[in-house]
Amino acid sequence: MSVRLIFLILVFGAVFTAGQALFGLFTVARQKRVVNRRLKTAEKVDGVSALVMELRKQRGLTAEGKRGERLRWLSNLIVASGATYDPRRWALMAAGAALAAAAVVAVVFKQPLLAIPAAAAVGLGGPIVMLKHLAGARAKALGFQLPQALDIIVRSLEAGHPVPTAVALVGREMADPVGSEFGMAADEIAYGATLEQAVERMAERCQHPDVDLFAATVRLQERAGGNLTGLLKLNANTVRDRHKMRLKIKAASSEGRASATILTAAPIVTMGFITLSSPHFYGDVIHLPMIRIGLVVIGVWLLLGNLVMRRMIDMRI
Repeated sequence: MSVRLIFLILVFGAVFTAGQALFGLFTVARQKRVVNRRLKTAEKVDGVSALVMELRKQRGLTAEGKRGERLRWLSNLIVASGATYDPRRWALMAAGAALAAAAVVAVVFKQPLLAIPAAAAVGLGGPIVMLKHLAGARAKALGFQLPQALDIIVRSLEAGHPVPTAVALVGREMADPVGSEFGMAADEIAYGATLEQAVERMAERCQHPDVDLFAATVRLQERAGGNLTGLLKLNANTVRDRHKMRLKIKAASSEGRASATILTAAPIVTMGFITLSSPHFYGDVIHLPMIRIGLVVIGVWLLLGNLVMRRMIDMRI
């Protein structure tokens, strides 16, 4: 073996080791930022009362911890997304995205009239799509973290700690989103709410079936009595089994979801590529009534196909 080859192998090993070390360092730093992010609010305010009010404000809730009555679906989406509620900042970002989309459409397609619907679609639909994405990611993380949170509560109760202390322990030790939700529940208990009320409000904020099951378990124990530790153990096992079933369903429907994505994207990508590469291909005949009717029919047919495929692969438990 030549000296040059040995030198290259050593260099590769050093670079690979350095890369692994940097990846581990950034991963640990990110985890610490995630854990500490929810604690920054507590460092800026004084007292449990101010903390509860500030946390509710950041989630888009009223001072009483309720959602807004106007546009209830949008209020539910904002709360479920877990995003920091800042209407002014959101409006500025939506307006900037709408102007950028209008400028791109006007320059690329050279039709200023198309810039108006493009700006409306991005400015109004973009934030809703983003909130839905955040809510979906948060719900997925909640389903994954909840059994761990219940195990922490069970171990804390078995060690002799009271229930509020066990709930607060989850809020301190676990990352978001479960850490923030249980932390808010612990703050509300310290603020004067009962365990049942705090968990019920947490279920309303999360809008997740597993959290609803946890709230129902606590409500049953509060009203009928019984061993809370045993119930929470059973609850954690049930949540884990449901999470495994969701993963099995996702794996079973992966082929259908991939087919739906390809069949939906293929005509849109093809039409966009043809329009960019040869603008006159559609531009010379787009004014003809039959072409417009045909494009509308194709769009409606594509929408119906997507709805059918969604019903085929949307399996829930």
